[in-house]
Amino acid sequence: MTERLFEGADWDFRTLQRITDACEEVALKDLGLDVYPNQIEVITAEQMLDAYSSVGMPLFYKHWSFGKHFAYHEASYRKGLMGLAYEIVINSSPCISYLMEENTATMQTLVIAHAAFGHNHFFKNNYLFKQWTDAEGILDYLDFAKNYVMQCEERYGRVEVERTLDAAHALMSHGIDRYPGKKKLDLREEEKRAGRRRQHEEEVFNDLWRTVPKGASKTRSAISLERRRKLLGLPQENLLYFLEKSAPRLAPWQRELLRIVRHIAQYFYPQSQTKVMNEGTATYVHYRIMTKLHQQGRISDGNFLEFLGSHTNVVFQPEFDDPRYSGFNPYALGFAVMQDIERIVTNPEDEDREWFPDIAGKGDVMGVLRDVWANYRDESFIGQFLSPKLMRHFRMFHLHDDPEERQGIRVDAIHDERGFRRVRRELARQHDVGFIDANIEVVDVDLSGDRRLILHHHVIKGSQLNETDAKRVLQHLADLWTYDVALIEVDANDKVLREYVVSPRPIPAAVA
Repeated sequence: MTERLFEGADWDFRTLQRITDACEEVALKDLGLDVYPNQIEVITAEQMLDAYSSVGMPLFYKHWSFGKHFAYHEASYRKGLMGLAYEIVINSSPCISYLMEENTATMQTLVIAHAAFGHNHFFKNNYLFKQWTDAEGILDYLDFAKNYVMQCEERYGRVEVERTLDAAHALMSHGIDRYPGKKKLDLREEEKRAGRRRQHEEEVFNDLWRTVPKGASKTRSAISLERRRKLLGLPQENLLYFLEKSAPRLAPWQRELLRIVRHIAQYFYPQSQTKVMNEGTATYVHYRIMTKLHQQGRISDGNFLEFLGSHTNVVFQPEFDDPRYSGFNPYALGFAVMQDIERIVTNPEDEDREWFPDIAGKGDVMGVLRDVWANYRDESFIGQFLSPKLMRHFRMFHLHDDPEERQGIRVDAIHDERGFRRVRRELARQHDVGFIDANIEVVDVDLSGDRRLILHHHVIKGSQLNETDAKRVLQHLADLWTYDVALIEVDANDKVLREYVVSPRPIPAAVA
């Protein structure tokens, strides 16, 4: 008889080692996963709250907003208004998984399978993470960033450092390189370059601003549009990069802070594009591992029922009229599509053979899934693998709501072939960063006049910016640029829809 991994709910660190070894055996031998080395740490509820406040990172610089988030989450947790995650996993090598000490032995097994093997495999193998992140260097870089911010606070004052970080955080989602072509991020080399930059910061000289005409007699034609845009690298969608390289009055330490925030934003970029796939992969992996351990007799029927209760809660999808409904649960949608792929590969119907000729009846479930996990993101994953059977299961349909149309809401896609394809296309588009993220870029700077920075927001399907939020973020941008900033919203025909102009706030004497 196979020896049980544990009995009851209690566990110790030897038990955790046995659990990890058992999960690893199933993950590597049965599922064929490829993972980073694992580092598993057990933390308290307060430490989990602290991790919440600093976006889940084990090392992070200090900022007032993290304390605010900690206070909010702690108050909500103490009042019973929110629960805590069973785990947090870090995309690094080694892959760090934080487990709550309050978890039962069953839950520890679940989260080890989920995080240390499901998420870990996805982090290591998905093309977005391989292209945009540096798992080998992120922990060292975070340690460097933390120490650098502390040194800046000691030298230039906490208020001035927070002022720069506030502005950088406000622009963080627009401090990302969104398209391949640039060299892969190497954070260890970036840390070395930062040290060299600090040694020579007294020699920092921006030759571009020497070319700015100083007399009023100079005309705008003194610097041609083509040459001006070439000097500034325009158009530029990475606002933090542009400010770091071109803002005329930033001190070297401020440019380094922008660079730090930009690299951290780039590190998180793939996660925003793979929420459904990442959680679906981890959920599918933990379900397969826990089921196998139960079949082997290594966990009892009672422990398996405890797992099923938690798993059911994780993949619960509220109905559209349920007060808890807030869109599709990424765990539910991702896990359902993974299971549906398994069905199509092993036991396809005629409809599946028509919709998925490349994988229907192929037989190699894990081979197909590993290929999917490696080569897709949420938008392409849903657009390629959401089946009519699953759309019927979730009772999906598409509503068209155009305020300019008098007839009001219209059912635009139903359960026929054309409707299925439209539903799948529209749901995939909701996960496409090119569609859901505002397309804003720097297009020009008035070098011969008042040095106004000009940005364009290319509006898609009438989705303009929220006026209050736009002005607040532009204020931070103007503070870093130190001259006026103009944001122009234009439609597909370059028609101006709205224009915002913001002036910088006075620069404190300590910074100036």
